[in-house]
Amino acid sequence: MSIAVVVGNPKAGSRTLRVAMAVADAFQDIVEGESTGPYVVDLAVLGRELFDVDSPAVTSALAAVAHSDLLVVASPTYKATYTGLLKSFFDRYGNDALAGTVSVPVMTGAAPVHALAVEVHLRPLLVELGSSTPTRGLFVTEQQFEDLDDVVASWARVARPLVDRALGGT
Repeated sequence: MSIAVVVGNPKAGSRTLRVAMAVADAFQDIVEGESTGPYVVDLAVLGRELFDVDSPAVTSALAAVAHSDLLVVASPTYKATYTGLLKSFFDRYGNDALAGTVSVPVMTGAAPVHALAVEVHLRPLLVELGSSTPTRGLFVTEQQFEDLDDVVASWARVARPLVDRALGGT
């Protein structure tokens, strides 16, 4: 089994990437045989290549993500939803391209006022692509970055059994 992480923050190496990696780490032990860590797509690094239909880097990233068992998708909140950078990546897939993949939606934001964006905007995108999203998404505010390990651990106590079951565990 494999884990992929896709981050739609326009800044490479962002705090959103840090949150996504913490979430991936929370599931590392239930994804059997995964010793090299997750496959990471930091979309800020791909930049303009997202709009090049012949880009080998984008084609490779799309294939790896589509073939992952567990997908962590993270975006900062931008205009009350996910970024256009993230949308541009996922627009490259056809309907049901992520069928068979279990996804975990994650968003970050300045304040809790946008906390539902992860459920109202990001989850439907993943479902439209055929992915299963068995647990609530995670929304992390800027104030929670200092306690990220505790925030993710608290959320994961509920999410882990649901994700494990969706992946075929017990």
